[in-house]
Amino acid sequence: MRAVRAVSGLWRWRRNPLRRATDLAEAWLALTALLLVTLAAPLIGVLSGSAAHTSLQRSVRAQQQSRHVVTAAVVRELDPAPAATDPELVGGAPGSRVLARWTAPDGTARREAVQARLPDPRPGDTFRIWTDGHGDRVARPLDPGTATAHAVLAGAGAALLAAGLFEGGRRLVLRRMLLRRYACWGREWGRVGPDWGRTGAGS
Repeated sequence: MRAVRAVSGLWRWRRNPLRRATDLAEAWLALTALLLVTLAAPLIGVLSGSAAHTSLQRSVRAQQQSRHVVTAAVVRELDPAPAATDPELVGGAPGSRVLARWTAPDGTARREAVQARLPDPRPGDTFRIWTDGHGDRVARPLDPGTATAHAVLAGAGAALLAAGLFEGGRRLVLRRMLLRRYACWGREWGRVGPDWGRTGAGS
């Protein structure tokens, strides 16, 4: 749609004895906006998406190296906490609050209250959790596919934002040109208007 609006100003390039300098300027403005929207905006999107993809994939590798999945065992079920949050359960199905024990990747034994995706936890039941190197709970590491999807969305958003800015700039410049044209018409009419239609006034 923005490209179509930019093209609408190109008709002013047609040769016409009544064509004004401002008409030609509007044609150049339309062509510039069209090129920016169709060429520069997609390029900005590709570069932004590529940069986001590189950064996210770097984060994926770092998270996969620093986060570990361990097996935890239920010691006993606990009463649900009123505002309990767990990095493993954010945005997922609710679980049960249990006292669990596990061995951290560095060999230390951990024992604390966590949320477990177990409908009816019993002592001895096991479940998997993600921890850092010291055994502290962390969220599941970002997977490469999700990172790629986020990068694509970032690139598309950057391209749309750039196209919107280019179209907004075209409209702003065009508005200023129109205001200047109307002001010029007003000054011309102020000179010839009082004598319009009078005999000998040349009108």
